[in-house]
Amino acid sequence: MIPIIFSLLIFFSCSKPQKQTSADNKEKERLSSKEVVSNKGDDNYAIETYVENLEVPWAIAWTDKDRMLVNERPGRVRIVNNGKLQDAPLLEVKEVSSDAEEGLMGLCVDPNYNENKFIYISYAYGGSKLFVKVVRYKDNGSYLSGEKILIDKIQAAHLHAGCRIKFGPDGKLYITTGDATDGKIAQDLNNLGGKILRINSDGSIPEDNPFANSPVWSYGHRNPQGIDWYPGSSILFETEHGPSGFDGPGGGDEVNIITKGSNYGWPLVSHSGSKEGMVSPLLVFTPAEAPGSAMFYKSGVIPQFKNNFFFGCLRGRGIIRVVVDETNPEKVLSYEKFKGIDFGRIREVAEGPDGAIYFSTSNKDGRGNPASGDDRIMRIVKK
Repeated sequence: MIPIIFSLLIFFSCSKPQKQTSADNKEKERLSSKEVVSNKGDDNYAIETYVENLEVPWAIAWTDKDRMLVNERPGRVRIVNNGKLQDAPLLEVKEVSSDAEEGLMGLCVDPNYNENKFIYISYAYGGSKLFVKVVRYKDNGSYLSGEKILIDKIQAAHLHAGCRIKFGPDGKLYITTGDATDGKIAQDLNNLGGKILRINSDGSIPEDNPFANSPVWSYGHRNPQGIDWYPGSSILFETEHGPSGFDGPGGGDEVNIITKGSNYGWPLVSHSGSKEGMVSPLLVFTPAEAPGSAMFYKSGVIPQFKNNFFFGCLRGRGIIRVVVDETNPEKVLSYEKFKGIDFGRIREVAEGPDGAIYFSTSNKDGRGNPASGDDRIMRIVKK
C-alpha cells in the first residue's frame, strides 16, 4: 500500500546555505569540549560536544562501548577511545577521490564483530571516471588487514555518489547508491547506481533477492544517504535527496519505506508526483533539507525519543525527528525540527552503546561555515 504523502513547507531559508555571522561563530567558539548546551522547554536531556577537530566526518560506528570509529571523507578511518580522538588513523585510503561530495563514506561493523573483527567501508575512487566500492577488513586494534572487495564498479560522480552501508535485521548488508547525476541509470536494473543493494557479508548475492543474480533490492532512487529499520521489525526507512534545480525543481527530499523489488520513481517522478507501479514517499520536504543519515532510536534511555526516527539535515542545518505510530510504524504521527541543534550542517546521526544520540557536523565540506573546533561529533545525553 502506498503511504500517504506529507509535505513539509517550513520556511527556514534553507534553499541556500545560510551565511553565518561573526556572532554565530563566536557563540560556537565559546563552547568547550565538555560544556553542556541547555535545551529550552525540556529538562531531561542536554547537548554536549564529544569530539572536535575532525574533517567532514561521514559515518560513525562502535566496536564496543568505549571505542568509536569515524570515517572522514578525505579518506581516514579514525579511532575515538573513551571520548579521546587518537592521532593515528586506523586506516588511510590512498586511492579515495574526495573532490566534491564523494569520498570515504559508509562505515559499519559486522553483527558478529566480537568473533570475526570485521568492519566495512565504502568509498569513491578513480580519475576522469569515478566508481564506488565496498570493502571488508579485519580490525587488529591499531590497523586493518585482509582487504576483501565485496562489490565494485558502482557508477559514481563528484555528486550523487551515495553511499550508506548498514546491516539489516536479516544479517544482510544493505548499500545505498546515488544516480551519479545521470538520472536514467536509476531505472536501469543492469546498472548499480540509483539503487539500494543487498548482499551477504562475503559479497555474494542472497538467493531471495528480488532480481535473479543481482544485488539490487530497490531502484528508482536519486541519492539515498540514510537507512534504518523500525526496532524489532523488517520495516526499512530511507532518506533521499530530491532534485537540485539542474535535474528538476528544488526540494522534494524524501523519507521512504523500502520494500523488496520496488521502484521509487526517479527520475520519472519526484516531489509529490506519482505513477502507476511506483512507490510514493512517506514524507516530502520542500524547501530542501538535504537528509544525510537515518536512525531509529531504540534503547529508550531518553524515554520520549524511543522508537522515533531521526535524520541529519545538511542544507537544513539541523536534525528532524519523526514520531511514528507504534501500532502501525508505516504511519507518521508528527515531525519537527529538533530543538537546540544549532551547529551548522549535520550529517550522521547514530545511537551509541550508552543510549546517547551522537551526530556529526559537516561544516568543512565546502558548503558550511566552520567554527573553532569543527568538525565535531556532538551528543544528546540524558541529564
